[in-house]
Amino acid sequence: MVLCHHRHVLPRHLERIVWSPRRAVDLDGWPYRIPAVRQLIEEGGFDVPPGVTVLVGENGSGKSTLVEAFAAVYPRLGAESTSRISVLGPRPSAEDSPLHWHLRAKTHRLAAPGGFFLRAETMHTYLSQIDRSPADRRAWGGAQMQARSHGESFLAVLRHRFADRGVYFLDEPESALSFQSSLALLVVLDVLRQEGSQVIMATHSPLLAALPGATTIEIGEWGMRRAEWADLDLVHSWRDFLTSPGRWLRHLLTDDPAS
Repeated sequence: MVLCHHRHVLPRHLERIVWSPRRAVDLDGWPYRIPAVRQLIEEGGFDVPPGVTVLVGENGSGKSTLVEAFAAVYPRLGAESTSRISVLGPRPSAEDSPLHWHLRAKTHRLAAPGGFFLRAETMHTYLSQIDRSPADRRAWGGAQMQARSHGESFLAVLRHRFADRGVYFLDEPESALSFQSSLALLVVLDVLRQEGSQVIMATHSPLLAALPGATTIEIGEWGMRRAEWADLDLVHSWRDFLTSPGRWLRHLLTDDPAS
């Protein structure tokens, strides 16, 4: 499934995610019944665009499930990676979907080993583990990560780990970021792309989805489809709300809190 065309050919370290089941799979079970996952299965995989790919959609649409599974199968190693230092982001856990067991990554023969998996919901635990390890703290600049605010910790991740060429996976990074910090992330994403990295990001943020040149894929009951930023349901909803919040709130809230 090729979802984008660019005037300039950019590096693709991760060329394709291939559907390669290890055993018989109940396609009526979760997460295989999610339309986006079902589309990946029916098409035999997912061609990963160059540069930045942004997945948007409602909760439950499958965007985080896809990012999580893609991150699990890409063989990122990291320039500083050793068996003792955790610099690549959270690893797959028992709470993850089983989708990644049935996928494999088709990579370029000169694919860069760098990259990071930034998953908002697990970063607190991950950064706590770094604080407990002297070796990890040295790899992260020696500072206590949990002594900072959640947003400051995320910005520290951007400074320390978003440097090497490779493939970066982000799952709803905006959850910890202010408007200004989100702009800082936007700059980092643009630099990564210009320096030859790939990024696959799931987000609810119209700001992050607005990155010029990004491939934007809308996920929903139809599966996956490429869409321009201005045509996204996400953008329409936010623009409509910010233009007239009172009209939305009248339908959601009552005038009398006691009623």
